[in-house]
Amino acid sequence: MRLASLGAVERMCNNAQTVAEYLTRHPNVEICHYPGLPSHPGHKVAEKQMKRFGSMLSFEVVGGEPAAVEMAGRLQLIRRATSLGGTETLIEHRASIEPEARRISPEGLLRVSVGLEGVDDIIQDLQQALR
Repeated sequence: MRLASLGAVERMCNNAQTVAEYLTRHPNVEICHYPGLPSHPGHKVAEKQMKRFGSMLSFEVVGGEPAAVEMAGRLQLIRRATSLGGTETLIEHRASIEPEARRISPEGLLRVSVGLEGVDDIIQDLQQALR
C-alpha cells in the first residue's frame, strides 16, 4: 500500500472538517466528535499541536443503535468497514464490533474515516442516509 501524499492528507483533513461542520447542524445527529470543532473539549489543545485536525471523526445518531445501523445501511458512496484510514471514506458502527462485556462506545456512535472523494458527494451521501 502506498502512503498518501501530503496533498491527499490535506484534502482528507479539509474534507473531514467540512463533514464535521455539516454533521453538527444536522437535526438527526446528537453530537459530532472532531477536534477541529470549537465545541470539542480538546479543541484548544489540538489547535496548538496541529496544523490540521485529521481525517477521523465520529458522531452519534439520534435514536441510538437501531437508527445508527439503519443509517449506515443506507449509505451508497461511503462503505461500511472496520479497517479505517484509507483514501476512501469508510464508516463503522463501533458498538457492533466491540464485545458486549467490554462495550464502551455509545450505541448510536458511528466512526468515519473521511477520504479523498469530493466533499459534496460525501455530504450528499450522509444527507440521504440521515433522512
